Amino acid sequence: MIDFWTWTTPNGRKVSILLEELGLPYRTHAVDITRGEQFEPAFLEVSPNNKIPAIRDAETGTALMESGAILIYLAEKAGRFLPSEPEKRYRTLEWLMWQMGGLGPFLGQAHHFLKFNAGKAPYAEERFHAEAERLYRVLDARLADNAYLAGDEYTIADIACWPWVSRYEWQRISLDDYPNVKRWYLEVAARPAVQRGYQVPHKVNEIPLP
Repeated sequence: MIDFWTWTTPNGRKVSILLEELGLPYRTHAVDITRGEQFEPAFLEVSPNNKIPAIRDAETGTALMESGAILIYLAEKAGRFLPSEPEKRYRTLEWLMWQMGGLGPFLGQAHHFLKFNAGKAPYAEERFHAEAERLYRVLDARLADNAYLAGDEYTIADIACWPWVSRYEWQRISLDDYPNVKRWYLEVAARPAVQRGYQVPHKVNEIPLP
């Protein structure tokens, strides 16, 4: 059994989607970050950085924070979605790190300034919207010649990126401007495990569809 602490954010949905894809048994603990529950002592025991998601694997006793580390751990535990062949493995990790270092942080800033604080900081809005567009161009170029981010296989790189793209409206992005991203986005969105994982720990809305 995997104990899983999460909330309805892209980082949380990465892990719930992978858990659903793998079919691993897990128990969800909702951490309402709008009420400060991420600062409670019990949660800090598994996530010292007071961020979701976090897991504890009852089988091994391993507790982990940070979504990228969790994705790698779970994929290796189950032997799926992280290829063992070196070239494919490192390509998967390359695009996973791209999400962790670029797509996630910058789109998160776009959400902050474009959706939640619109009109308060024009320079920041312009900066982070421009960077969102640049990242979408990178993603679109990669997917022009590849079915998935790491090549021809669906991997944890796709699982990491997709929940961030699912908030394209928050970023003032039209997927019609990025046809390769749109094709990939809709294909991943159609997966039953993605549809289930998107609604963990509870349903907020249907998956946005362009």
